[in-house]
Amino acid sequence: MKYCFILMLMLSSMVAFSQNPIDGKWKGTRETPNGTFEINYTFKVDNGVLTGTWTTQFGESPLENGKVDGKTFSYSISFNDMTINNTGELVSENEIVTKNERGEMKLTRVP
Repeated sequence: MKYCFILMLMLSSMVAFSQNPIDGKWKGTRETPNGTFEINYTFKVDNGVLTGTWTTQFGESPLENGKVDGKTFSYSISFNDMTINNTGELVSENEIVTKNERGEMKLTRVP
């Protein structure tokens, strides 16, 4: 009985501390008419809701309306009175591909 309790305690703690594979810091680059610039994301998933931030050379903003369904997700970014809707997919443990009306971008996990 004692061992059963310990096993249940260990399993419940692993579930409580497990992370979604999308969680973490990611970076990519975007080609623009003004040159290439780096974009950094911090993603956090909690019960199907994606939150986090995106950071560029122009500053940092929160992600909005984030949703996760398995390995796919969506979110919006607002800046300069404009909102851009994005979709993404976790391709591998260390790669995400995001898409919006401006094109596609590969993100790599930041250790």
